[in-house]
Amino acid sequence: MSAVPQSDAETLLLRRDEGGVAHLALNRPGQFNSLSQAMLEALIEEIDAIAADASVRVVVLSGEGKAFCAGHDLKEMRGNPGLEFQQALFRLCGRFMVKLTEMPQPVIARVHGIATAAGCQLVSMCDLAVAADVARFAVSGINVGLFCATPSVGLSRNMGRKEAFEMLVTGDFIDAPEAQRRGLVNRVVPLEQLDDEVAKLTASICAKSPVAVRMGKQMFYRQLEMGMEAAYQMAAETMACNMMTEDAAEGIDAFVGKRKPQWRGC
Repeated sequence: MSAVPQSDAETLLLRRDEGGVAHLALNRPGQFNSLSQAMLEALIEEIDAIAADASVRVVVLSGEGKAFCAGHDLKEMRGNPGLEFQQALFRLCGRFMVKLTEMPQPVIARVHGIATAAGCQLVSMCDLAVAADVARFAVSGINVGLFCATPSVGLSRNMGRKEAFEMLVTGDFIDAPEAQRRGLVNRVVPLEQLDDEVAKLTASICAKSPVAVRMGKQMFYRQLEMGMEAAYQMAAETMACNMMTEDAAEGIDAFVGKRKPQWRGC
């Protein structure tokens, strides 16, 4: 992986592009990839750059070292006890999380170790998640007197409200199979098969029409916040506009002609 340039001495992110997939790794292994203010700023900058890059079809988000992400940097938070810093930090984190859903490319969380607090939130806000069977998940702020309010937004949109609330008020860990059962992750595989499973998922997405994926992701998140009638109206408009694209014409013609489509991306 190549290092994403940073303003300080610490290389916070590593990026490797291959076959239309941008692999982006959190690189604070000694701090369990905690989301410091600098890390969040670096992530936003890189996500914005990837979102504008049409050659990138899928993003895989991972963590270096033993953990996927252990949440916010508690030492940094205690070192800056003022309300203004805390407000700015959590707003910055929220802005990053929303950007994951707004960018046109699907984002896959590759979870090999623990994902706690805002790290669990990060898994919940990625479009898809593949976890190793040894991964564990928790929203453990409650254990230090801090209710994980911002993680609750993503968590409650992934799983049943009672299951989400139980995690939030107990701080208890759940294992990867349980996270899959609750809807937090899509697939669980042995650790040694994690990269192969992620590659299967990215290959499946990259084989599809980029314009259809882009339009579909935008529609998917917008309709979730609507009433049913408005959601159907927007979905119908999206499908009609999708049918006007060259890719839709090519895809249907290829299906009828029993051949592989040649996507044009428009």
